Amino acid sequence: MKKLLPILEKILITGIAAEGKAIAKYNDWVVFVPFVVPGDVVDIQLTRRKNSYAEGKAVYFHEYSPQRTEAFCEHYGFCGGCKWQILPYSEQIRYKQQQVVDNLTRIGKVELPEISPILGSEKTQFYRNKLEYTFSNRRWMKPEEIQMRETIADWDALGFHIPGLFDKVLDIRKCWLQAGPSNAVRLEIKDFCLKNGYTFFDLRAQEGLMRNLIIRTSTTGEVMLIVVFYEDDEEKRNTLLNHIAEKFPEITSLLYIVNQKANDTITDQEVHAFKGKDHIFETMEGLKFKIGAKSFYQTNSEQAYNLYKIVRDFAELKGNELVYDLYTGTGTIANFVAENARQIIGIEYVPEAIEDAKVNSEINGINNTLFFAGDMKDLLNAEFVETYGRPDVVITDPPRAGMHDDVIDTLLFCEPEKIVYVSCNPATQARDINRLNLKYKVTQIQPVDMFPHTHHVENVVLLVKR
Repeated sequence: MKKLLPILEKILITGIAAEGKAIAKYNDWVVFVPFVVPGDVVDIQLTRRKNSYAEGKAVYFHEYSPQRTEAFCEHYGFCGGCKWQILPYSEQIRYKQQQVVDNLTRIGKVELPEISPILGSEKTQFYRNKLEYTFSNRRWMKPEEIQMRETIADWDALGFHIPGLFDKVLDIRKCWLQAGPSNAVRLEIKDFCLKNGYTFFDLRAQEGLMRNLIIRTSTTGEVMLIVVFYEDDEEKRNTLLNHIAEKFPEITSLLYIVNQKANDTITDQEVHAFKGKDHIFETMEGLKFKIGAKSFYQTNSEQAYNLYKIVRDFAELKGNELVYDLYTGTGTIANFVAENARQIIGIEYVPEAIEDAKVNSEINGINNTLFFAGDMKDLLNAEFVETYGRPDVVITDPPRAGMHDDVIDTLLFCEPEKIVYVSCNPATQARDINRLNLKYKVTQIQPVDMFPHTHHVENVVLLVKR
């Protein structure tokens, strides 16, 4: 039997660390602890110990921090999302601001202007436009339930994966992330499946009828529901989908997928329209953006609009510029700023996203965009720049890993006048800025909170050629 690590008693939580955990100091260790806030005094059961740091969980509270607020969600502490809901929102954005400052100064190590105050999200609940749920025939049990394991009859779950446990799903009664009819649809589907003997997916044995559920909404009021089945049972599938269509006429796009492969991703799966359109629309300043089952769109629609306005303000386009939009996704930023530029060239790895980008230009009557699909580090090179022209402005919005060294080398080679760098990870953004510092100076910085109650923060930086 594995020996338990010691319990540290009456430890003061002193700050917030990466990945949403809080930190404490004990002798020469830094101890990382989830689900606590600065000012809490707790006993910590260590779960991992290294030379200079340890990880643990709070097992007893001696004092609660005056900063602490009540969690609004019944699933707090078990669900992997919304870990910061015990912090007042004003404190959340203060810590996010500090996260940006710390990363840019400690990792970037370049001269910085004053960092603008973070732009908070007007909505702190029901702000997401997309959620994905998993069916499971082996739900995760709370510690107190384990004691009465033999008497539990309700093993089926429709909810979120427990962090770090691929085969355990937390059954969700109410999620505070997505507006109606999201919760009602999910609960109705679960209830119907239980009453009619529909089997929930067994993630270990890879069997069962019901696999996943994806709900997308938009500010236009449209609703997309994607039901993912594992078994191809047409009769049961049609019975369920007809029931949902009748119960929720507000669903404008009712789709289904039969996914019999080992993982949950749907990018390589055929999407079938059962009722309504195969897409919904999002709008922004009169522009329409088509969103299909596989389309990427920023999951906080209203705050995405504020983010894109910042990008446009930083770019300060006059109408005669050639703009490269790197990691363009479905071309949202490219199309949003197109009327202010001579031409926009968007590059993205995912071919389906590029097709969406082209459609979004077409439906909005935008004819000064060009989109290319390919690996950024391979496609964006000196030959590409010579063929399509040296950009005056580059907008880049890379994934969390940041930009590849080859991409940065190409930017340093083609020397645009401005680079607007949008990032969901200030640490890798700071690393990249350090390399760009050879030819570029940071002149403006604007953090944006896209995801309240999480540690995630978006940051926009303007770099101007020296």
